[in-house]
Amino acid sequence: MLVLLPPSEGKAAPGRGAPLRLDSLSLPGLAGARAAVLDELVELCAADEEKAREVLGLSEGLRGEVAKNAELRTAGTRPSGEIYTGVLYDALDLASLDTAAKKRAAKALLVFSGLWGAVRVTDRIPSYRCSMGVKLPGLGALGTYWRAPMADVMPEAAGNGLVLDLRSAAYASAWKPKGEVAERTATVRVLHAPTRKVVSHFNKATKGRIVRALLTSGAAPASPAVLVDVLRDLQYTVEVEKPAKAGQPWSLDVLVDEVH
Repeated sequence: MLVLLPPSEGKAAPGRGAPLRLDSLSLPGLAGARAAVLDELVELCAADEEKAREVLGLSEGLRGEVAKNAELRTAGTRPSGEIYTGVLYDALDLASLDTAAKKRAAKALLVFSGLWGAVRVTDRIPSYRCSMGVKLPGLGALGTYWRAPMADVMPEAAGNGLVLDLRSAAYASAWKPKGEVAERTATVRVLHAPTRKVVSHFNKATKGRIVRALLTSGAAPASPAVLVDVLRDLQYTVEVEKPAKAGQPWSLDVLVDEVH
């Protein structure tokens, strides 16, 4: 099972570990693309704070993020599972998982990123600010930029089992499963059952809880159909929209009564 996650906009404080080593990150086929984004981001943030703030879409209160980006090559690192914070990651609560579940998380979770393309939760990275929606002056829109590199590495990363896609739209634009990989991919929406609407906060929180439940249960569904059974066994209410034709992912709606 491979679980695709969005990152969080907010990040934890920089780590005290050794500086970034691009060659140590998972998915080494992305190394060249990562280096190109890193080079442009660092140069932009070091040269012109106002322009960098505009490009990155940062408010006045987030001005300090520009200086942080300028020092990405020398900043301390932490596992990305500690760097990413926010609602989904609070609900997932990687730090409190038992040893077996942490091992499953290290293998199963892949976090998409405007700067790194995608990283495992064990990959050591510095705290940064660069969403997939950013359009860098040189490389252009990152959602578009990452499509070719991700298309090269993701089929192998997906392996032969289930791909559970929990990414938001901006990050999903960087790689769309195709062919037989798409057929064993499931996307998930979380809906407030009484209104049938997506509510951002509890959508993220529920996705975090779902991933945590899968990791702690030891479940390893090999297909979307088996995932539906597993989620129902875990007491989730799931509605299924099977693909209309071959080469398309399954769409699952998880219905939640309480918004919390």
